[in-house]
Amino acid sequence: MLTELSDLPFGATAIVREINTSAHDLNCMGLRIGKELKMITKQPIKGPVVVLIGELEIAMGLEIAGRIMVETGTDI
Repeated sequence: MLTELSDLPFGATAIVREINTSAHDLNCMGLRIGKELKMITKQPIKGPVVVLIGELEIAMGLEIAGRIMVETGTDI
């Protein structure tokens, strides 16, 4: 099931399927289509989203996380 990264629950893992924003900076940080990630934390009230890709933690704003589509569930 495709969902926005910003909606991924704490502790869930997913595969990045679409990046609907400028992907250059995200690619440089290791966030690319096809990568598996895990939601580490979401801060309330438009705070940052932190995901784990391999051993690297990446923080991004809620707006950017809302433009990244990830696949969850048994379809991974």
